[in-house]
Amino acid sequence: MRMEAISWERLVEALAERVAAAGTGRDGSPWQRVAVDGAPAARPGDLAARLAGALRLRGRAVCGVSAEGFLRPASLRYESGREDPDAYYESRLDTGALWREVFGPLDPGGSGRVLPDLWDPETDRATRSPYTQLPPGGVLVLHGPLLLGHWFPFDLTVHLRLSPGALQRRTPVDERWALPAFARYADEVRPEEAADVVVRADDPRRPAWNGAEGTGSGPGPRHEP
Repeated sequence: MRMEAISWERLVEALAERVAAAGTGRDGSPWQRVAVDGAPAARPGDLAARLAGALRLRGRAVCGVSAEGFLRPASLRYESGREDPDAYYESRLDTGALWREVFGPLDPGGSGRVLPDLWDPETDRATRSPYTQLPPGGVLVLHGPLLLGHWFPFDLTVHLRLSPGALQRRTPVDERWALPAFARYADEVRPEEAADVVVRADDPRRPAWNGAEGTGSGPGPRHEP
């Protein structure tokens, strides 16, 4: 894959222009759904926040959603232990809740009424957050790890790539037990092939990307528990 050097500022502007130019979802939905996928060490939330800001400057309503707000309860996530990389990969994310509370309302003919988060992993309790009404023309920006491969109806997918070495260096020691999950993700889902836009982020000061015309080959193999 040919990669080109780019600044974060130019990357954000290019992504925002791409979303603004598309106007509607690929399936005819009046809303667009964007994924910023990446390991925590790649800081996908930072790029998602900057993209949301750039879209708002273009007059687009944005609902930012973190996958961390849609984790399964601890009793399910840690059923086989707190440091099980297979459980991290297979059963950490509550995909059913995301379909029900986020993607379903943004289907063609949907209500646009999105729940921004459902579960607080720190307190292990429901967040009870109010719903957000996303008007037609609005954009969902969902960020977090391991987002591809679930057949979520994204209109644009951005994958922040870290080499295995960079991923290990930039992951805190007490979180490195999860690294096999990302190796499995790379092997089974192949996010570099599935994503529309791939950003190499080994050096956070010098990102590179596959260009404005990058297109993914699809959502990749599904990995449900």
